[in-house]
Amino acid sequence: MNHTIDFSRIPRERLPALLRTMPKAELHIHIEGSLEPEMIFALAQRNGVKLAYPNVEALRAAYAFSNLQSFLDIYYAGASVLLHERDFFDLGFAYLEKAAAENVRCAEIFFDPQTHTARGVPIQHAILGLSHACRRAHAEWGMHARLILCFLRHLSEAEAMATLEAALPWREQFIGVGLDSSERGHPPEKFAQVFAHARALGLHGVAHAGEEGPPAYIEAALDVLKVERIDHGVRSVESPALVQRLARERMPLTVCPLSNVKLCVFPTLADHNLPELLAAGLCVTVNSDDPAYFGGYVNQNYLETFAALPALGAREAYTLARNGFEASFASAADKARWIGELDAHFARAAAA
Repeated sequence: MNHTIDFSRIPRERLPALLRTMPKAELHIHIEGSLEPEMIFALAQRNGVKLAYPNVEALRAAYAFSNLQSFLDIYYAGASVLLHERDFFDLGFAYLEKAAAENVRCAEIFFDPQTHTARGVPIQHAILGLSHACRRAHAEWGMHARLILCFLRHLSEAEAMATLEAALPWREQFIGVGLDSSERGHPPEKFAQVFAHARALGLHGVAHAGEEGPPAYIEAALDVLKVERIDHGVRSVESPALVQRLARERMPLTVCPLSNVKLCVFPTLADHNLPELLAAGLCVTVNSDDPAYFGGYVNQNYLETFAALPALGAREAYTLARNGFEASFASAADKARWIGELDAHFARAAAA
């Protein structure tokens, strides 16, 4: 925390502008989940893919989810239009362009190769298309964008291991591995060996845990998979001992408020436990998860969450943004530069 900034001098009515313009990181973004209906139809036409929906409006109307699985069903259907390296480049660059406009300095992007290889798409089409988009974003906006290869947890560990091996010729194009898809019934320990192998290769590790799954899944992700970040983690509050541990270890939680409401983890944003997580001293960050499906990109997550939760003010905005930079896998020099930029942004707001 920067103790030289007088956060009390930033009134609540100025928060929306501050949230939009502050530098920030995004550490929980599924690139396939940024596939907007308009792009789905454009790629379907380009690639000759027949869709089950007659138009963009009908597809968007289908975005009403009762749980994680009902979302995943339509998510995988949408991904069917991604076939060629150019498609993945277009997808990645469209997200990065939006993120740059929202003052995202650092994006660590999840991608699901098994979603594509199961359809016969070569793994390098996803890796090379997305990594090209990351390089282009850096060249155009100085943005730091990196890829994290995720395993689908409803599939077997053997399939995850085969996916990792298939990706290794392009090892320099991704910085870590993650674990996503259906959480219930698929505990982290199911993937102990593939995470150990990835760790031996020098890859970072993250895992979805404690969204629909219990606090025990968070503990297993830490103790068995030895991950460096927990994606979601909102159910950690059900275990006071776990909350104390997460605070003690400064274990980042990449929380996605709009996603949590859309998938019925919380009834409304006003019920979200983000203030409780912050009050417990946890290293919480705000992210968009699957923004095309869940109602908004990272700025929308900040804006709607702060509007719904009066306990959150300028101090909490600063803390969340700083946590994002600190929790990233960027270099110490990059983190220090971004945090300096964040300090200056809030100092100007307090002096205005």
